[in-house]
Amino acid sequence: MSQSFKHRTRIKICGLTREADVDAAVESGADAIGFVLYEKSPRYVTPVRARELARRLPPFVTPVVLLVNAGADLMQSALDAVPNALLQFHGDETPQQCEAAQRPYVRAARMAPGFDLLDFALSFSSAQAMLVDAHVEGYGGGGQVFDWSLLPRELPGPMILSGGLHAGNVIEGIQRVRPWAVDVSSGVEVGKGIKDPLLMRQFCQAVRAADELCAQAG
Repeated sequence: MSQSFKHRTRIKICGLTREADVDAAVESGADAIGFVLYEKSPRYVTPVRARELARRLPPFVTPVVLLVNAGADLMQSALDAVPNALLQFHGDETPQQCEAAQRPYVRAARMAPGFDLLDFALSFSSAQAMLVDAHVEGYGGGGQVFDWSLLPRELPGPMILSGGLHAGNVIEGIQRVRPWAVDVSSGVEVGKGIKDPLLMRQFCQAVRAADELCAQAG
């Protein structure tokens, strides 16, 4: 998990539903913005809505489309709506299903005792990164922190730390895990899918503070 320092931890803010929140997330320093195309999520947006929001992003801020066991029609709609999106698979997709879209993708892994993340990551060797999240009923982390000691010391590719992160714990998470990136959703919200500009700014500032601490530690 070690990175060459000074490493700049990338920041993804996920589950955005409003124009003002997209603008505030970019202003706060987010590197990627996530749109949830999963109807059972309280943060769900349609492909058309995702396109409207993604069009607000400036160059070098990446749109990410989160999918959960999406059918062929939804997959095609997502690809058409946000053609420059990074895909994030959060369901039971196989490596072949993830690769079928022929787009760069991130694979979510739901951490639980006994889960072999290294074996899972090796089976998804074509993924851009592994996003590690808490294992809860349904799909997604539900804003819960998992036991970071479950994580292996090394993975074959980049790791994105997710699950219950907020400005108050992300410094510890980065210091302990040394991820390539962090992902936040409920930790910067005042309601489901309603982001708070101050919380987003505080989160991004905490990530930068964590990078400074890690650089000093070597």
